[in-house]
Amino acid sequence: MELGAFSISLAVKDLQVSKSFYEKFGFEVFCGEAGQNWLIMKNGAHTIGLFQDMFEKNIMTFNPGWTHEAKETESFTDIRDLQTELQSKGVELLSQVDPATSGPASLSVLDPDGNQILIDQHRSGPN
Repeated sequence: MELGAFSISLAVKDLQVSKSFYEKFGFEVFCGEAGQNWLIMKNGAHTIGLFQDMFEKNIMTFNPGWTHEAKETESFTDIRDLQTELQSKGVELLSQVDPATSGPASLSVLDPDGNQILIDQHRSGPN
């Protein structure tokens, strides 16, 4: 099961304070929109997302079809196939993708300890 790039999406109280804090660890803004209360920061292969007032808890995020540099991979497993495989293994989905659709979509699950995992596909499925 190829999940794509991994990052942590952090629910922050103050975007600018968090940005300044993570800059001290060598993270730099990679993309995002501070005016919309979100920034993606990178330090080498490590990626964190800072999200103010968007969700309650931190989320582990996977992006099928992307490398850790946010570049498109040549091939990847479409999120609908990932969903089918997870369901066949008895994983209960918190949110799911309509299998009749194509293109960008997301699904989420909770691990046994209540940690949210988001699989967020930003591009169309593999050719």
